[in-house]
Amino acid sequence: MSADLTIVGGGWAGIAAAVQAVQAGARVRLLEMAPQLGGRARSLSAGDDALDSGHHILIGAYRHTLDLMRRVGADPQTLLWRGPLALVDAQGRGLRWPAGRPAALALVQAVAGHPGWQLRERLALARWGAGLLLRGLRCPREWSVARLCHGLPAAVREDLFEPLCIAALNTPIEQASASVFLRVLRDALLGGPGAADLLLPRRPLDQLLPAPAARWLRAQGAQIELGRRVQALQAGEAGRWLLDGEPCTRVLLACSATEAARLCTPLAPAWSASTAALQSEAILTVYLEADAVQLPAPMVALRGAPAQFLFDLQAIGGTPGRFAAVGSALAGRLPEGRAALTEAVRAQVAAQVPGLSQARLLRSHADRRATFACTANLQRPPAQIRPGLWACGDYIEGPYPATLEGAVRSGQQAARAALAQ
Repeated sequence: MSADLTIVGGGWAGIAAAVQAVQAGARVRLLEMAPQLGGRARSLSAGDDALDSGHHILIGAYRHTLDLMRRVGADPQTLLWRGPLALVDAQGRGLRWPAGRPAALALVQAVAGHPGWQLRERLALARWGAGLLLRGLRCPREWSVARLCHGLPAAVREDLFEPLCIAALNTPIEQASASVFLRVLRDALLGGPGAADLLLPRRPLDQLLPAPAARWLRAQGAQIELGRRVQALQAGEAGRWLLDGEPCTRVLLACSATEAARLCTPLAPAWSASTAALQSEAILTVYLEADAVQLPAPMVALRGAPAQFLFDLQAIGGTPGRFAAVGSALAGRLPEGRAALTEAVRAQVAAQVPGLSQARLLRSHADRRATFACTANLQRPPAQIRPGLWACGDYIEGPYPATLEGAVRSGQQAARAALAQ
């Protein structure tokens, strides 16, 4: 098939781009080097009991992702657990957003109901929030989240901003971009009813988007080639491109930043250098199994390191007795080895949830390039590389951090721009 748009990479950005292009009437060819679609957000095996490459957090404001799921026949109401946001520890202490309230009002009520905060903490947060609202929930690009929170009591930083920041940006508050953090916060607080709701996958990631998207795309006539790694990209004649010697009209690189930089080095060395310079961050997911243990919330915050969150998968309609502990921003600890990090997570979980001290280890998965460090004043590469050559992915210049929503938005925007050109 002669394609109007050839997409290299079948992660969530590539899938979003392919669906967008097909709906625009384009002929699409999608090349993926792995044996399955999904990229870094994929299932590690098949079936309803499959483990994933990582446990992802979504919020109600991720409307592009939810709409894309619906387009390809995946029902978010069935596949995702939805509930009011809660930032509580393993004993259930912390912030709980009430259900059925506008997001901003729910935050006020959550702050008022925090059992460990005194009047001083509540007033300090109220003054800080009022000042931020007057500035339109915006700040200078060079600010870190720590700089944004300067002057707030330690309890407010530790109970609210540290877990929110690591969940949204996968970057510690000392380095994380405050402007990107505030964009997510704006969408959640001002995005209408349900925008701040917590959404957690109750089925394997493959069922959320990759598998239904593959069926939908093939039914629409798109060509999907799995196990196909592009070795070389060259400029052809008359504005065309050559992928491993095959002529293409338009090319969209939806592969990883590392692969995109490799392919573009001869064609756009400056773009490739800026892409390769992005600092990768690692995420470790440890799956545990134990009977007759229930957490006080589907997601609880863990104190200390290396993991930040523990998920009760049974509580959201997943496999009974299964738990997932997730540690982000672990690139500096990877030299310790995955086995040592896994044991550190198990010890951390056992100390805070004694009922899991004898939990069985099902599997641990470490992705050393799971995301990029979304640091303050970071210059991310643009989507257009050269005329007829584009890139998309959560690392591409845009308002969102390295999230599923960021990947989906990037893929849709790049596909529209490539076809318009």
